[in-house]
Amino acid sequence: MLVVLRDSGHEGLVLVLDEVETLQRMRSDVRDKALNALRQLIDEIDAGRFPGLVLVATGTPAFFDGPQGAQRLAPLAQRLHVDFRPDPRFDNPRAVQLRLPGFTSVSLAQLGSRVRELYLTGGSDSARVGFVVDASYVERLAGEVTGSLGGRVGVAPRLFVKKLIDVLDRVDQFADFDPLRDYVVRLAPSELTDVERAAAGPRRPAPAASVDDVALNL
Repeated sequence: MLVVLRDSGHEGLVLVLDEVETLQRMRSDVRDKALNALRQLIDEIDAGRFPGLVLVATGTPAFFDGPQGAQRLAPLAQRLHVDFRPDPRFDNPRAVQLRLPGFTSVSLAQLGSRVRELYLTGGSDSARVGFVVDASYVERLAGEVTGSLGGRVGVAPRLFVKKLIDVLDRVDQFADFDPLRDYVVRLAPSELTDVERAAAGPRRPAPAASVDDVALNL
């Protein structure tokens, strides 16, 4: 595959192994084989056997530091070891392992800005869309989504990006669509994960249109 990609004009391939912490829940023999396979793949990439291949493995701290994860296989733990210091500002971005901080309101807005920039790059009317969905609106939408999830910023990124792209699509397709006027953040239970549903809390009844719609317990 790497040869085909190279001959097609591509620089290489990024292979992402997401949520490797799930290995900890497998049978011990399967887990040990998987950990050793990861160690072998790291060694073969380092030896230059797969030129152009970048391997990214994502997992929780429990996988990298816990007894049922990478620490279970000493050679793998040695290859992944990084001496993290207390202040994450001085983490080495060239190290084999990177620590990912949780989202804040600022970093969530920055994520939205990057998504907006990428969207505008391939848009048909990027000037108009960028004017309507400006940086201040991105921050406002991030705040609305986070507020709908009980203020838990760390739970908001997936839904925030989803809603932002929805807004961008509508602005791109409808010249008279104004997100400040025409878009209200609504979270349907069917689109939420269990964690998001717990953060959103119980659904509140819709506000009454008039006093005649208010039910009285007599």
